[in-house]
Amino acid sequence: MAFIHLHLLLFSSQHFKISALKHPALNPSRFFFTEAPPAKTIEEEFGATLTKQEETSDVFKQWGFTENDISKIFKRLASSRRMSQTLLQSKLQTLTDLGITSSHLTKIITYRPGLLRRRIEGCWEQRLQFLRNLFGSNEVFLKAVMRNPSLLTYDLDDKIRHVIRIYENLGLSRSDLVSMLLVRPEMISRSSVEDKKLDLIHRTKVEKGSRMYKYVVALILVSRVVTIREKVANLVKNGLPEDEVFQLFGRSPLVSTLSIDKVKRNMDFVIGTVKLSTSVVLNKPSLLLLNLDTVIKPRFLLGEKIESMGLLPQFKGPTVFTALRMTEKRFMEHFIYCHPENARDELLPFYRSAKSPLS
Repeated sequence: MAFIHLHLLLFSSQHFKISALKHPALNPSRFFFTEAPPAKTIEEEFGATLTKQEETSDVFKQWGFTENDISKIFKRLASSRRMSQTLLQSKLQTLTDLGITSSHLTKIITYRPGLLRRRIEGCWEQRLQFLRNLFGSNEVFLKAVMRNPSLLTYDLDDKIRHVIRIYENLGLSRSDLVSMLLVRPEMISRSSVEDKKLDLIHRTKVEKGSRMYKYVVALILVSRVVTIREKVANLVKNGLPEDEVFQLFGRSPLVSTLSIDKVKRNMDFVIGTVKLSTSVVLNKPSLLLLNLDTVIKPRFLLGEKIESMGLLPQFKGPTVFTALRMTEKRFMEHFIYCHPENARDELLPFYRSAKSPLS
């Protein structure tokens, strides 16, 4: 009986081995008897990454990138360290085939390395043809690409054509649209239209075809409604009527781009210190646009200093706004260097001190 059991055991074992050969999934060695491939050591992983990075660096160098450029790219886009050499070569070649010079290419990629991880080949020829027709010439097209390289990656139908139709439906001519795309390169990616935004445009009282219309439309469409309302409320809180704030945006659209903090600081100084009325701010938006610390405050203080010294010329009343609009060189020649040496020696350090961030 023991002999029979031993025979059956040997037969079963042999049968299992044969079945395992026919069916590798049943082979117990898969689970118990084979050794797993040795895991790479930290040193090996680091070495492989370093080798890949050196290979990528070599490709960049072949295209004119400096060590400093490459360092910035790796820092801003970590995945570029492991990018395939073939893929990187292909993307850089595609960009230079457009007519982008080596110096421009290095600037684009160094400051916008994210372009390398985007797919730019899809619908490539159609996108290029459309954009060249839109901008009217290859020269203007390349200028737009330099301002916003992402133009080469936006979806042609769902993004580019869609946004352009929005602006054309609002009355912008093709030339106005092109000029705004060069000034506000984020228009394609950020523009959206809704009834609330159309109402904001209407409240500026700017008519279609007027010089400021394209600026008003573009700035409102790329902004969030809540942001615009917060900026309006900030000016209203400083004493300006709401309707007149919107009309101010229409006359000087850049005011709508200013931060709440900047507007508040300028208003506090102009109204609280200089004692100008809110109506003056409405008529002279430069009081909000100019830098408080480097232009408005030091020039106003210098005006007081000149007056206290009994010197001429002085700037009072309307002359103040002329003085504020002057370039720095012209302002110093007109109000400092024009005086005798002893007065100049007193005014110059005073003015420089007034411009100091600590003053």
